[in-house]
Amino acid sequence: MDDIPRDQLSGALRRGAVKKHVAAIHVSGKLTLLQRKLSNVLLLNAYDTLTSSTRHQIDARTLCLMIGYNSNDMDTLKQSLRGLAETVAEWDMLDEKGQQEWGVSSLLSYAKLKGGVCEYAYSPALAEKLHDPKVFALINLNIQRRFTSGHALALYENCYRFVRTGSTGWWPLELFRRLMGVDGSAYYETFKHLNAKIIKPAVAEVNRTSNIIVTPETKKTGRAATDIRFRIKENPQLAILDIDDGEGARHGPVYARLRALGVSDRLARQWLTSHGEEQVLAKLAYVEAKEGVRSRIGYLSAALEGDGRTERAGGAPALPAPAPSPRAERLRRILEAVKARTPTQRDADRRLFMSQLPEARLRDDFERHGWMSPLNATRIAGFWREMAPGLFDGIDD
Repeated sequence: MDDIPRDQLSGALRRGAVKKHVAAIHVSGKLTLLQRKLSNVLLLNAYDTLTSSTRHQIDARTLCLMIGYNSNDMDTLKQSLRGLAETVAEWDMLDEKGQQEWGVSSLLSYAKLKGGVCEYAYSPALAEKLHDPKVFALINLNIQRRFTSGHALALYENCYRFVRTGSTGWWPLELFRRLMGVDGSAYYETFKHLNAKIIKPAVAEVNRTSNIIVTPETKKTGRAATDIRFRIKENPQLAILDIDDGEGARHGPVYARLRALGVSDRLARQWLTSHGEEQVLAKLAYVEAKEGVRSRIGYLSAALEGDGRTERAGGAPALPAPAPSPRAERLRRILEAVKARTPTQRDADRRLFMSQLPEARLRDDFERHGWMSPLNATRIAGFWREMAPGLFDGIDD
């Protein structure tokens, strides 16, 4: 079976192959919330050329706006970049041939600010790991921006990478404390304190804020807890935030205009997935019509993600947060309709819809994602339009 290309394996076999390689990287938890967000934005910006380019660049003001702090606060940006360069990423995994591989690297090999541009790089070994989706999962910025606690975001990052396997596996409490950034604290050596101050609040925020639900379990020796793991499942109420990676968006005119503006491929697809083409096009047209804007990408990011906390790029006032896209609102109503059905009705609905799918790949996608299946989005909307007339009233098609 080792000689069979993975792309020729079907569903369960392919997922089984992926499970062996998931989530090998642990990042030291001693990062502030802003530093964690910064790390994810830098990775997103570099991802397209992560293994083909030795250095990456992003406009410093745009970077500040995407993280959520004042675009003129270069001292805070410097401090955050310094923290990333001093942070250790460690991996311990099996390679493709089944051999154990351990490695360690600083999270950034260097970073510098010059002429309003932030330039940075990853070590080649770490870049290879970060670019492999079987090893490391990118975090959707639309989800990241909802977090208010660094411990909660750290827990989310370390659990989300295991979403396909359903469990993190057992972590010694020593490792868990390191992932949460509380190792070396005598106070958190006591599990009672660790549970009350770190685990419970972080779990509550992850389950309330993100697209997954995590449940902690502990292993004991005698009466003392020694290990912890987290059961993971998708959060059906918020999975809309990460429904797909926007592959289909590459073929649209709005995507082309974003790329012409200088937006990276992956960020353009995330914006289109999260906000919808109409919202992005409206904000894009507004930004393109403005004069005297120093960073159009930063201004557009502020317009799309606008939270009103800081003055926007080019001295422009904060813009109101965009309304949910028609696609997002349509899916929200579908999930509400499904929730209102009895278990028997829900099972019958799924069977009926499945029987109408003409191709195996569409059935496989529906089995995996249910009513949030990205490949079946149009068919799902049509199905529920007939099942519940009036369900989509008020939504612009």
